[in-house]
Amino acid sequence: MDGMTERTGLLLGEDGVERLKKAHVLLFGLGGVGSYAAEALARAGVGSLTLVDDDTVSESNLNRQLVALHSTLGQNKAQVAAARIRDINPDCNVTVAPVFYMPATSHELPFDGPVHYDYIVDAIDTVTAKLEIIRQAQAAGVPVISSMGTGNKLHPELLQLTKLSKTTGCHLARVMRKECRARGLKDIPVVYSTEAPIPAKAKVEAPATASPGRTGRPKKSVPGSVSFVPGTAGLILAGAVIRALAGVEE
Repeated sequence: MDGMTERTGLLLGEDGVERLKKAHVLLFGLGGVGSYAAEALARAGVGSLTLVDDDTVSESNLNRQLVALHSTLGQNKAQVAAARIRDINPDCNVTVAPVFYMPATSHELPFDGPVHYDYIVDAIDTVTAKLEIIRQAQAAGVPVISSMGTGNKLHPELLQLTKLSKTTGCHLARVMRKECRARGLKDIPVVYSTEAPIPAKAKVEAPATASPGRTGRPKKSVPGSVSFVPGTAGLILAGAVIRALAGVEE
């Protein structure tokens, strides 16, 4: 083990570190949740990462996203994350896919194509895309983990790692449970919060239209966010994936 992985190796063992070096993780979404998950995977020594996000960094991202700096405003989030990861772990093979993933674009990133993925992380908030990721992952036989809603939350200690079927009190999880059952999709691990949504104390107008180049309806309202809840969810996601890939999952 090298200097970067020696502390990790004390917990995961030399074999675990080697397993991580050989692993390839496909991660969707580099926002408040996904940017933390991606960086944790890289710092743990995951050998290959494919980062999927077509969005660009905006000022509203500065309060919670690792990719968001004044120097990166206007840049593609996946490109920013890739550059940051290469600076942290030069041995990590990072591939950028600036794709707005939906059923109509899923052919651009096949899960059972020439590239083999060992784990898939869903850190996006579009239900249609989340369902497509789960469907494609299960069809390809690749393990997948998904993040539920972290907006309008203030208590990271109320986040949990569990199965989707066991979630309670989360609107997004409720929708996902229903839609997964309707599609015959198997149960998956998720990170979700038991915290009731906090009513907004101010109003931010949602965009009148969907983002340029993106399909679907614009958000009806902008959820509140804070620096420490989405990031915690991302770290929990990464922890679950790292333990599984390293072979130390309980």
